Amino acid sequence: MATLNRRVLPGFSLSLGYAVFYLGLLVLLPLAACFLKAASLSAGQFAEAVWNERTRAAYALTFGTSLTAAGANMMLGLLVAWVLARYSFPLKRLFDALVDLPFALPTAVAGLVYSSLYVPSGWLGRYLVPLGIAGAYSRLGIVLVLIFTGFPFVVRTVQPVLEELEPELEEAAATLGANRWQTFRRVLLPPLIPPLLTGFALAFARALGEYGSVVFIAGNKPFHTEIAPVLIVARLEEFAYGEATALAVVLLAMSFILLGAINLLERWSKSRAT
Repeated sequence: MATLNRRVLPGFSLSLGYAVFYLGLLVLLPLAACFLKAASLSAGQFAEAVWNERTRAAYALTFGTSLTAAGANMMLGLLVAWVLARYSFPLKRLFDALVDLPFALPTAVAGLVYSSLYVPSGWLGRYLVPLGIAGAYSRLGIVLVLIFTGFPFVVRTVQPVLEELEPELEEAAATLGANRWQTFRRVLLPPLIPPLLTGFALAFARALGEYGSVVFIAGNKPFHTEIAPVLIVARLEEFAYGEATALAVVLLAMSFILLGAINLLERWSKSRAT
C-alpha cells in the first residue's frame, strides 16, 4: 500500500527559502561582519580592548541595571497584567493601550522626558534632589528608563495567560479551604512562571542594547554612569572600529549565555508544571 506524502503547509520549501534568506541577510550577515571585524585585532589588542578598568565598569553597570530593571518589570508587569485581566473599570481600554506606548515612542524622547523631570530644576527633581535622590545623571535614572522601555514585554506575555485561567480554579481552591495566598502560590503561580520568565528575558535583552533613552539621562561619565553601548559608540566616534566591534562581540556573547540560561530555566519550569 503506497504511503501518502501529504504536505500540511503548501509552498513550505519556497517560504522556508525566503525565511532563511532574509534571516541570513538581516541577522547572520551583520553578525558575521561584526565577528570578522573583531578578528582583525590581535589577541593582545582584543584583550586590551575588551578587558580594562573602564570596560569592566561599563559591563558591571550594563548588566546590573538591566537585571534590576527586568526584575522590577517582572513584578510591575504581573501586577498590571492582573489588573487588566481580572478587573473592569472606566477607561480600561485606554490604560491597556498605554501599556504599548514604549513600543511606539522613540526611546530618545523617553530619555529627554525623564532627564527633564529629574534634573534639580525639574518637576520631580526639585523635590527629590534635596532629599538626596538623584534621578538624572545617575544609576537610578538608567534603571528608570530601562523599566520604561521593557515594561510592555512582561505585561503582554503574562496577560493572555491570566485571561485563559478559569476563575473556577480559584473558587475550587477556596472551597477546599485555601486562603488567597495559598491559592495564588499553588494554583495561579505555576502556570504564570513560564510567561514571567519569558517577559523577564525579553525585558532584559531589550535593556542590554538600549542606547537612545540612556544616553540622555545617564550623564555618560566613565566608571560611573557609562554603559557598554555608550562605550561602543564612543569607540566608533574615535574611529576605533576594531575595538568597538570587539566590545560588541563580548556583549553579544554574554547576552547569549544569560539568555540561554534563562531559556533553560523556563523549560525546566514548564516541565515541572506539566
